[in-house]
Amino acid sequence: MENSYIAHIGTDESGKGDFFGPLVIAGVLVDETNAKYFLDLGIKDSKKLSDKKMLSLAVEIKKLAPHSIIAISNSKYNELYNNMKNLNKLLAWGHARAIENILNSNHCEYALSDKFGDESLIESALMKNGRSIRLEQMCKAESDIAVAAASVLARATFVQKMQDMENIYGIKFQKGCSQLVKNVASDFIKKYGKDRLKEVCKAHFKTYNEV
Repeated sequence: MENSYIAHIGTDESGKGDFFGPLVIAGVLVDETNAKYFLDLGIKDSKKLSDKKMLSLAVEIKKLAPHSIIAISNSKYNELYNNMKNLNKLLAWGHARAIENILNSNHCEYALSDKFGDESLIESALMKNGRSIRLEQMCKAESDIAVAAASVLARATFVQKMQDMENIYGIKFQKGCSQLVKNVASDFIKKYGKDRLKEVCKAHFKTYNEV
């Protein structure tokens, strides 16, 4: 850890590549104190953690750091995607909201996110509110502790929302976009009809037309 640790907001998303379930974007404000604690807890990129571990880490992160979670349900996601016609714009909108929610009650001058598109997309989504935060995107940003904490919050929320959906619909939803996912989609259609599939999936995926 450098001597002059710069407090910053890290943002990351989960569910972007999953046919079923929401898109979740999270932001976490990390300073020198909680950064050290998060490292000691073993917080790292959520792809390297089990669901159970993530859910318990998410509780700690929420207790210790200013944070924001934007969970976009499938019906809302499909509506936004229809308006924006572009996933990167939708992501930028979510990342900007997460940053702004944290800035509403915390001062911070720097934010970092994983690279997913042109940086100007987040900036233009932010600048409407005239925020002067310095924004950076980098590849493999999960190596940064604030982005790693955000990735854990986003994934833990995604996992919880998937569990909620399973309870509501009585169907075990698969993650990703595999053949198993298509099988579940077919089961869903048999049970609830084709029109309701949009309640649980991202309708612009080619999987949607394939089922």
